[in-house]
Amino acid sequence: MTMPTIRVQTDDFDLQSEIDLLTAGRMDIGAVVSFSGLCRDEHGALSALELEHYPGMAEAEMNRIALLAIDRFSLLGLTAIHRYGKIAPGANIVLVIAVASHRQAAFDGANFVMDFLKTSAPFWKKEHAADGSPRSWVDAKDADDTARDRWR
Repeated sequence: MTMPTIRVQTDDFDLQSEIDLLTAGRMDIGAVVSFSGLCRDEHGALSALELEHYPGMAEAEMNRIALLAIDRFSLLGLTAIHRYGKIAPGANIVLVIAVASHRQAAFDGANFVMDFLKTSAPFWKKEHAADGSPRSWVDAKDADDTARDRWR
């Protein structure tokens, strides 16, 4: 069974380095699909996004989701990295890389993982306003649940 690489970290990640780690010496891979989620500045209104997680449980849920994707789409490898802490606009938040023999499996695998990470993994986001005014925790979106539910 293919085992995913799962990390929850404060440090940034490098997309090409992560792809290189996943594909080094592999001649069976025909497709690499990556998704990198960045912090938006919300039209200048946001100074940072603060992400918190439930340590141990976040990694376990990410691993569970990754294993489901590997099995369902016959992925040859998968990396999922999620950052936490205060993240500035333009900085990386999340990375998912799916590798497979064929492109559709890699696309579907990466999409599946992101749809479930957004709704099932225990991460919380708080916006920090550029003008210093109090901001609140970000609510879950119905659209994210709808995206997840299409896989069921």
